[in-house]
Amino acid sequence: MRRQDAFPVPVSLTTLTKRLGPGIITGAADDDPSGIATYSQAGAQAGFGLLWTVVLTWPMMVAVQSVSARIGRVTGRGLAANMLDVFPRPLVVGLVALLFLANTVNIGADLSAMGAAVRLVAGGNQHVYTVAIALASLITTVLVPYHRYVDVLKWLTFSLLAYVGVVFTVTIDWRAVLAGAFVPRFDGSGDTITLIVAIFGTTISPYLFFWQSSQEVEDEEADPGAAPLLQKPQQAPGELARIGWETWVGMLVSNLVAFFIMLTTAVTLNAHGHTDIQSSEQAAAALKPIAGDAAFFLFSLGIVGTGLLAVPVLAGSAAYAAGELFGWPIGLEHRLGQAKGFYGVIAAAIVLGIAVDLSPLDPIKALVWSAVINGVAVVPVLVAMMIVASRSRQMGKFVATRSQRIFGWLTTAMMAVAAAAMFVMM
Repeated sequence: MRRQDAFPVPVSLTTLTKRLGPGIITGAADDDPSGIATYSQAGAQAGFGLLWTVVLTWPMMVAVQSVSARIGRVTGRGLAANMLDVFPRPLVVGLVALLFLANTVNIGADLSAMGAAVRLVAGGNQHVYTVAIALASLITTVLVPYHRYVDVLKWLTFSLLAYVGVVFTVTIDWRAVLAGAFVPRFDGSGDTITLIVAIFGTTISPYLFFWQSSQEVEDEEADPGAAPLLQKPQQAPGELARIGWETWVGMLVSNLVAFFIMLTTAVTLNAHGHTDIQSSEQAAAALKPIAGDAAFFLFSLGIVGTGLLAVPVLAGSAAYAAGELFGWPIGLEHRLGQAKGFYGVIAAAIVLGIAVDLSPLDPIKALVWSAVINGVAVVPVLVAMMIVASRSRQMGKFVATRSQRIFGWLTTAMMAVAAAAMFVMM
């Protein structure tokens, strides 16, 4: 099937499932263990008070993720390669280094949480589980083409829908929920502002931009009938429409899960005076009203499933950026011998990430702070991406739309203000 056909009629469920690509995978990877921990902490600490953050970030996510996808599909190159055409090389090297640092911390925190989640169910040593999961993720990423195992792993993320079950099991003040969702309010304390930066950072993360842009390139190269839109502009209507609806759906699912994680911990933990999640056990306890004794199992399945999905995305996004920077062969469909530098970056990110697990930082705290780091690192990356997407010399007649530019720059300003406020309060 030629991908320039936006939506053949009729569309069967099988056809639709096969067409779900980078936007859907990106949305699933966004609810990684870091996101689960951050949203859980937000609900426990602020109750319904921060629900507005995930409502606000939905259109923002759609804008910036569709911009990143547009850059890849239009130019046939990833984000870092396009940045090299616009900015001085040292600046792009700095952005890629910042991405690698943020991703490494995020990987370490995710791996640590996955080890803790397995311990909840099986007992034993958390660090042994973490190292085993890290090695399994590395071996699988290197030896198995990504498209083969991602279709299996993404189904594990549906365990997170257990949080949605809260509406059927717990009495909820829906008027208070609506107020929390659509009336922004917070107490202005340093802890709350840091948490808001963490929510923004885990929801709008720099690795997602590099990932989705590069995956559009991989998908285009894998289709014999496709080409960069600069070369085949007749494909633009179908491809840009696909990117649009796919990104809206992917980000909607991501933010709905985030909303219900926050809502569930608000009506279970916060309502009973537990305002600070200190361990994975406490986060799992939020599912008890829904799953009873199976709560720990469901929580562990969600953490491990999303982690196994997110780790290759985190490591892969850094490897794509580094590969474009140094001109290496890149792509998760390549064999090891065909892309040694690319897979070397992935291995380095995962191995270095293990050090986070060996640190004294609690997995939940590590996850939240990795989100804070993403919230700070995303600002310069957003600025660079929006400049690239607005340049006709780079994008031809397919520059970012007016709404994408408006929401993209609003997102950049929002993230910058939140990060600055956090530093001031500190």
